[in-house]
Amino acid sequence: MSDALKHECGIALVRLLKPLEYYKEKYGTAFYGVNKMYLMMEKQHNRGQDGAGFASIKLDVNPGERYISRVRSNAAQPIQDIFAQINERINLEFKNHPEYKDDVAAQKKNIPYIGELFLGHVRYGTFGINSVENVHPFLRQNNWMHRNLIIAGNFNMTNTNELFDNLIKLGMHPKEKADTVTVMERIGHFLDDAVRKLYKKAKAKGMNKQEASPYIAENLNVAKILRKSASNWDGGYAMAGLLGHGDAFVLRDPAGIRPAYYYQDEEVIVVASERPAIQTVFNVPFEEVKELEPGNAIIIEKDGSMKLSEILAPLERRSCSFERIYFSRGSDAEIYQERKMLGKLIMPKILEAIKYDTENSVFSFIPNTAETSFYGMLEAAQDELNKQKNEAILKEKESLTPERLQQIQAHKIRTEKIAIKDVKLRTFITDDSSRDDLVAHVYDVTYGVVKPDDNLVIIDDSIVRGTTLKKSILKMLDRLHPKQIVVVSSAPQIRYPDCYGIDMARLEHLVAFQAALELHKDRGTYAIVEEIYHKCKEQVEMEDVSVINHVKKLYAPFSDEEISDKIAEIISDVDIKAKVKLIFQSVDDLHKACPKNLGDWYFTGNYPTAGGNRVVNRAYINFYEGNPERAY
Repeated sequence: MSDALKHECGIALVRLLKPLEYYKEKYGTAFYGVNKMYLMMEKQHNRGQDGAGFASIKLDVNPGERYISRVRSNAAQPIQDIFAQINERINLEFKNHPEYKDDVAAQKKNIPYIGELFLGHVRYGTFGINSVENVHPFLRQNNWMHRNLIIAGNFNMTNTNELFDNLIKLGMHPKEKADTVTVMERIGHFLDDAVRKLYKKAKAKGMNKQEASPYIAENLNVAKILRKSASNWDGGYAMAGLLGHGDAFVLRDPAGIRPAYYYQDEEVIVVASERPAIQTVFNVPFEEVKELEPGNAIIIEKDGSMKLSEILAPLERRSCSFERIYFSRGSDAEIYQERKMLGKLIMPKILEAIKYDTENSVFSFIPNTAETSFYGMLEAAQDELNKQKNEAILKEKESLTPERLQQIQAHKIRTEKIAIKDVKLRTFITDDSSRDDLVAHVYDVTYGVVKPDDNLVIIDDSIVRGTTLKKSILKMLDRLHPKQIVVVSSAPQIRYPDCYGIDMARLEHLVAFQAALELHKDRGTYAIVEEIYHKCKEQVEMEDVSVINHVKKLYAPFSDEEISDKIAEIISDVDIKAKVKLIFQSVDDLHKACPKNLGDWYFTGNYPTAGGNRVVNRAYINFYEGNPERAY
């Protein structure tokens, strides 16, 4: 994608179902789980490269033995850094104690990170906060084994302030207001409460504290704890947690905004944000990896049994379409076909823009995630070319010569690798003018393949801010001297901020929003900008369920094409000689391509949770007041 966006995050949970000796005998190492976690995290590094964390739990250890290990990193290559630390520690133990090499029991007792239960996380720092303290998994410690809680998730809550205030009402004193902390403390509160109640029952049965511990572990109702904890969450989430004694869970939000997949066999239970990660790491077919249903939790008990529990009543399914367009791995079988379909469905608009002149048009893509949509676009272009050939042959059938037939058949769709990203360039210079010059050279182009009378068609997966297009890509493409540059977005116009985990918080940064403002100026209707502000302000104290997204009124007077043309005007510098045309996917065609993932709030403003409308109105108020703060 031409504009850098950041998304949080990716999770991986692995539960080994056999004794560690089994993996040592079958796979040659008792560190089978650690090795699989490394692969699971690496196969999801597309979801986060600012930080990574790993936690493990050993089951059935003796008192006084360490049973929880955790390591986190915000280094330049955090996954590699984590596992370098883990390997260094393991190798040091083997060096100092060579007798451990074939003694699995000694390894489990004395070496950290080995265990039966693992949780991993990769993240992007969503708004400039990327200290190691912000890296998951988070740990809530307690001397009671059952009350130790490890949390990691791919999520963002829209009502963090409300959640924080509720913790205060419960008599707690959270160390900060971040949604991860508030979520963990809320789960922790109800976990503590459940443990206390079970202890009272155990005591009533005549058990002492030591005898009560296994009773609590056996009878703890994780589903009930989650129902109480999540009752007032508003956001998109796939939340994973480990309890110190060995229970584990993964909970998905009731609208299915954030993804979660799982697989189980006789050796392992695994959960991840990406289906291909599970397929590849455990070598299993597509159909054996299941999707966790919205509002449901996978609950893995200490004995290794797994069940699915409905925690929250599912809402209308509004799974994030941006996951499919851009963030998720394109190697997923469904996502690959969806991205190809996005390219196919937008081809009619492209043909109109180039006046069906496929002979004098060059097709390409902006690396790398748009490549699959490009293939779909090409299939549709080839269909059009075949149609043109058939029409030419039928039209000239009475006078057709072998030479003319060969000429018709020789016509091919022209595709070239046009835009090439120079991965060695980094925008590390902080001076604005120097930075702009550097950004302009992040992409290079292939010279000599475009003629002056050509249309140059470039497909991108989405256009958010338009910055890289304006400062780099269009200038580079114009050096090829095409007649027209047609920039195609396989996603619709991004008009509204996200509040569920993708770093698009400020309206004024969205080029579609800028285009709407300019259109109102052009038409003398700019007074609506203040009207919308006052309507948003009137709702500030209202309950979320009653709030209306008034920002929709800004876009209502304009067609998609009018906004697209204004965006083209905004991103085209005066020194661009070629005509610039922008084409965006329609929302209807997006839904056709991704029928199971209808979360389209970026494009329509139809937020799947009540908190979304409050966030978009707050974002508008911040824009109008010149307030740079995030809206959530």
